[in-house]
Parts: sequence; C-alpha cells; structure tokens
Amino acid sequence: MKFVRPGARPVLCALFLACVAGAPVAAAPVGAQALTPAPFVSDRLSVEVVGAGPDVILIPGLGSSREVWRETADRLKARHRVHLVQLAGFAGEPWTHGDGAFVQPEVDELARYIRAQGLDRPAVIGHSLGGLSGLLLAQQHPDLVGRLMTVDSLPFYSAMYGPNTTADGARPFADQAAAMIIGADQEGFRTMQAATAQALSKTPGEQARIVDWSMASDRRALASAMKDVMTTDARPGLSAMTTPVTALYAADADGGPPPAMAEAVWGREYATLPGVRLTRVDASRHFIMADQPQRFAELVDAFLSE
Repeated sequence: MKFVRPGARPVLCALFLACVAGAPVAAAPVGAQALTPAPFVSDRLSVEVVGAGPDVILIPGLGSSREVWRETADRLKARHRVHLVQLAGFAGEPWTHGDGAFVQPEVDELARYIRAQGLDRPAVIGHSLGGLSGLLLAQQHPDLVGRLMTVDSLPFYSAMYGPNTTADGARPFADQAAAMIIGADQEGFRTMQAATAQALSKTPGEQARIVDWSMASDRRALASAMKDVMTTDARPGLSAMTTPVTALYAADADGGPPPAMAEAVWGREYATLPGVRLTRVDASRHFIMADQPQRFAELVDAFLSE
C-alpha cells in the first residue's frame, strides 16, 4: 500500500487514533393549538436544542462531546435553532452495541430525527466523523439536508494512505487500529491520547478536553467507529450529489498538515463533487473551531447566510 510522505504520517496516525434532552421543537400550529413532536429517543444519539430560527444540526467527531460546538451554538442561538448532536458511546454517552456497526446506524437515526421533528431541510455542520456522516446523510436522503459544511473531514479517510487505497485494502489497518484501542491499558491509553491530542489541536485547553472525552468514551464504540471511518468510502456518491457542500480543511506549517499536502489531498478527494467550495484554514490542526475560532465563526456565518 502506498503511503503519503513521511512528514504526513504523524498527522494520519493522529486522525486515525484520536478517540476523539433537548428542548421541545415546535411544529406548525393546527387551528388554535401548536403541536409539539414527541421527545426523540434513540440508543444511537441524543440531541440538545437551543435557540430559535432556521435549523442547524451540529455533529461532533470521533470520541468528541457535543461541547466541541458549545461556543458555536451559543453564538448562533440568537438567530438559529441549533441541534447539538451527541453520538452514543462518546464522551460518557452510553453505548449498547458491542462491536457492531457505528456509522450507518447513526446516519439512519439522524435521518429519523429530521423527519420526526419536522425539520425543513436544515443546514448540517459536521466535524471529522460528523462530516462524513453529513455526506452520507445528504447522499442517502437529499431531500432532508438543505446544505452541508464538513470540517476537516474527507469522504474516505484512508485515502490519506495514498490515492490508490481501497476500503478493502484499508481493512487490516482498521482492524489493527481498533485492536490498539481495545487492548491498551488505562494508563497506556491516556498516554496515547495525550500524544494524539497534540497533533489534533494547537490549543492546550482543547487538547485537555480531547483527552478527557476519549477517556470517558466506551472503548468498544471508539473501536467500532474507527473501523467504520477507515473503511467507509463516500466518494462514489459524490458526483450525483445535489446538496451544496462547503468543505473546510486545516493546514499548519508548524507541526500540523503542511499546506501543500492538505490542499492536494482535499482537492483530489472532493474533485468529483459538483460545486464544492473548498476552504483552507491555515495555522490550524484538526479542531479548526478551537484553533482558529474567529475564522471559523466567519466561515460558518458565510455558509449559513448563502
């Protein structure tokens, strides 16, 4: 299997090894009464809802808490109804599915949530695994998603091993990564996560949160998600997509993804998606919202105002 140049491999490993009751939603009134959808119950995700206005769904990445979006949600809630998703098994959320599939079941539940709550083509913003979930959601249910922003998320993560990598070819590496997650003792796992967090964010406070979220996550959920992320290839569905997509990606000449490498990979992997807007965010690692909060806020505002 072809690998990217040596300088890029720590970034790849970091991405792969990172084990990184909402308010009621009012429906349209009927006669003199307003109907409220029944509370959404799922063993794959939970959703917290804040604010009022056009709907925005925020999906966190692998191992992360919905709190990764708190600053964004607090800023948007004055003019948007924000749906903060928490994926099962991550950051203390219960996990009841052993080593079963992760990504497709939660995509199915996202679609069910949008329908059950009567949301009208909401904007979706997803980080990392959350971005991949958003792509799959828009491909499988184009009627449910108004627009999509992916945040440092590729349609096929194992493409970072090289342009000729396939899902089948990545499977041994996916199994190995999952085994490392399951097999590490508590101290070793924390050490691994602390090192990984430094590659994922330049911000010390965010690095600490990444480690805390990882340690609070269910290892079986992390391993299942890792295997799914490394072997899920959403590229075949890109060319038929009609949902407008904005793809943000990080570049950092000082210890993160080198700009030229990041630009080449994201340009190549999104090449068949009609009308995609690719935006590089410099001086940032994987957690763009933490490393470049002002720039991220500007890009989110522009995305939602289109």
